[in-house]
Amino acid sequence: MQAVRFDQYGDVNALDVREVEDPVIADGEVLVGVRATSINPGESDIRAGVFREMGLPKQFPAGQGSDLAGVVVASRDERWTAGDEVLGYLEWGTSVGTHAELVAVPGDQMLRKPAQVSWDVAATLFVGGTAAVASMRVVRPQPGETILVTAAAGGTGIFTSQLAVRSGARVIGVASERNHEWLRSRGVEPIAHGEGFRERLLAATDGRIDGVVDLFGGGYVALALELGVPKERINTIIDFAFAAEHGIQTMGTSQVASAATVGEVLDAVVAGDVEVPIAATYPLAEVREAFTVLDRRQVRGKIVLHP
Repeated sequence: MQAVRFDQYGDVNALDVREVEDPVIADGEVLVGVRATSINPGESDIRAGVFREMGLPKQFPAGQGSDLAGVVVASRDERWTAGDEVLGYLEWGTSVGTHAELVAVPGDQMLRKPAQVSWDVAATLFVGGTAAVASMRVVRPQPGETILVTAAAGGTGIFTSQLAVRSGARVIGVASERNHEWLRSRGVEPIAHGEGFRERLLAATDGRIDGVVDLFGGGYVALALELGVPKERINTIIDFAFAAEHGIQTMGTSQVASAATVGEVLDAVVAGDVEVPIAATYPLAEVREAFTVLDRRQVRGKIVLHP
């Protein structure tokens, strides 16, 4: 089969699509023919060596990717049979990854794909979606409250901002102006970043912000503290050094990873409360190009690979 591999830390040029042996499934696992798999900034960080002190990847050559949607080819889990349409995930930093034509997936890390959910959307729900659920569990938005979400139109922000709206809270989303119309269509009040941001934020909220989800970094957590947001209602998945120094939570995908959590996101998608914009799709062979676009941090929604 064809799969993405890299043999050392580096930029996108470290990535290679090569022929590797098909996975052999163990008891409790399912072999899935991948129809779609998405890419995420965390995968860029793993490839670049940001998490090497955490032992990621576990070995070289390494695969990458966590999200997938596809069709069961073979099963050693009684819950699944050949032909089942599924979506699922692999844990962060596996030596294989989901950016491949075939993936061996633990049977308890999959869900049935509803017919009304496209392959592309089904392949985006784990990393970004569960990170959003984690932030909701920290920030706990309530009807009538005001919640600030940074990078609100990005790959995690699309889930976070819409789940916050679903809670009944007023949601202020930080994003580039090109994303403002889409955010408004989803019930989010957009605000541009850049010069004068603090003043514009205070004017928009009358100085009342009940919770903050920071998906961008660059000082938003510090600003939240300055504006009096309780630290227990701030979550960041990027500003780790500042968070550690000031006792801010950094709950993300790894802390809540489960099929049940993915199911929460899937339910919101099926209900129409969460829309997942697909920014672009690429064949697996163009994985370098896909990550080059992603790493510019200007994408609305998700980028999907088609093995």
